[in-house]
Amino acid sequence: MAPIESSYSTPKWWKEAVVYQIYPASFQCQPGIKSGWGTVKGITSRLDYLKSLGVDVVWSSPILKSPQADMGYDIADYKQIDEHYGTLEDVDELIAELKKRDMKLMMDLVVNHTSNEHPWFLESRAAVDNPKRDWYIWKKPKSVSPEGVPEPPNNWAQILGEANSAWTYDDKTGEFYLSLFTPEQPDLNWENPEVRAAVWDAMHFWMARGACGFRMDVINLISKVPGYPDADIVLGPGHRYQPGVKYFVNGPKLHDYLQEMYHEVLSKYDTITVGEMPGVSDEREVLRSVSADSGELRMIFIFDLVDIDKPNVRMALKPWDVKEMKSIISRWQRIMIENDGWNSVFIENHDNPRSVSRYTDDSDEWREKGAKLLALMQTTLGGTLFVYQGEEIGMRNAPTNWDISEFKDIETINYWKKCEQLYANDKEKLAYGRKIIDMKARDHARTPMQWTAGENAGFCDPGTKPWMRVMDDNQTVNVEAQVKADDANEDSVWRFWQGALKRRKDHADAFVYGDYQELSPDHPEVFAYVRTGSNGDRWLLTLNFSKRELEWTMPQGLKVESWVCGNYTKDAPNKPKQTSVLLRPWEGLLGKCE
Repeated sequence: MAPIESSYSTPKWWKEAVVYQIYPASFQCQPGIKSGWGTVKGITSRLDYLKSLGVDVVWSSPILKSPQADMGYDIADYKQIDEHYGTLEDVDELIAELKKRDMKLMMDLVVNHTSNEHPWFLESRAAVDNPKRDWYIWKKPKSVSPEGVPEPPNNWAQILGEANSAWTYDDKTGEFYLSLFTPEQPDLNWENPEVRAAVWDAMHFWMARGACGFRMDVINLISKVPGYPDADIVLGPGHRYQPGVKYFVNGPKLHDYLQEMYHEVLSKYDTITVGEMPGVSDEREVLRSVSADSGELRMIFIFDLVDIDKPNVRMALKPWDVKEMKSIISRWQRIMIENDGWNSVFIENHDNPRSVSRYTDDSDEWREKGAKLLALMQTTLGGTLFVYQGEEIGMRNAPTNWDISEFKDIETINYWKKCEQLYANDKEKLAYGRKIIDMKARDHARTPMQWTAGENAGFCDPGTKPWMRVMDDNQTVNVEAQVKADDANEDSVWRFWQGALKRRKDHADAFVYGDYQELSPDHPEVFAYVRTGSNGDRWLLTLNFSKRELEWTMPQGLKVESWVCGNYTKDAPNKPKQTSVLLRPWEGLLGKCE
């Protein structure tokens, strides 16, 4: 259990909240709009749906003014809405309608970088003596070749295209600016107090407007190691640039900046905050940000689970197994309980493939069972739960027969361009590159939401071309069918999620705040654990992460009083209550213990 002096189990609204992430371009287009993009009014039109699911907080990926080089993560104005999505008045209406339903809006704060079309950057690049020059990170070339080609200041690779430099040359002023993600996303210089003050001002603007807090995009990249040293050589032959993560992930002043943010902004409101912090798994470093007395953030997104198949760069593969998955989850459950921290619970977002395709089996035979298995797991883990749009109906990855032109994400485009350049005469390596796209492209999470079996899946008007292709399986995988589903024997994926979210709230003492004990950690396929509330209630979770039938032996002394639910039947499962349990492929069970 948590230490006596711990505040881990102290109830807070943001701990118990169910947060639903919306990718606004793909969620819901409003009638009459021919752009094929989702809109803010489209979001507002679906609030009753979200409320009925069990959602408390809506987090939308960026809707602010942007040239859309990286789908809104390149912001050109922190106080204006992009015309694709609507107007400030539309957002005011959204906040008001959320409030009527006792729901809240969390904004996406993108302040490691801006768009290269932001007025701040336009001034910065105008001249070396411009007052805003040091709002961004400018460096002279490392050298200039005999042919007159300037060399970047170091060998850091671009994050969304590792074949390219993280530095972009500006012909007008003869210097490079740091752009870790793409040339269209120049990094802000957080060393400059004027930059930080401008960020605080933008945060106050949205809190005053009625937002409840922020998801903070790559917030642990805002502090860079002075001197900008060359990165170690970790990629194979043919890679001129290398991942520089050790020099900009959780840099030397990160915690100074986050504590200043808390003092200047966050401490003045009752907020929910979650920091996106890729590349960090050291528990001491994580706890510096999320322990109850850190004075920084409520929680962060820990990437260990969604990076389970990542070697040095995201668009690559490495093998993993169920034991590794279990150990990651159990490690962070225990760390937060024992150190008065707080977890975020998630396995999907806009930057990762669909979880049913990644962790289970998305075939027609097993997709529903796998989606429910993952729902049962997530809704019984400690921390604040994040659900990504479409996850609640078991949406899956795009099929492997899609033409590469259907993929719209800049990371996918850059990666495929690199593959074609490096492996033009190697069909085997090109095929492997395509396999990586089919398994890991961010596009898989960005296909339009499947509301109906009709044209465009109900995402936009018939006859309107959506910005991205609608999945072909919307005939069978859609909200309308699953909400109406009334099978006597089995719940739809959506109804299973709805019931699981209600159960989580009804038993928050155990599932949100309770103790966590893993069982059978060495079992290669079964993930089993017990959640215990302060009132003594104990719950057993038994999850078969395999496509084979197997028998799981309960630890001695553990007895189930009643099996409450499973992902095979609508009614309570009829299973043995002690000694051993026969688990079917991808079967998950929840039991109340004696």
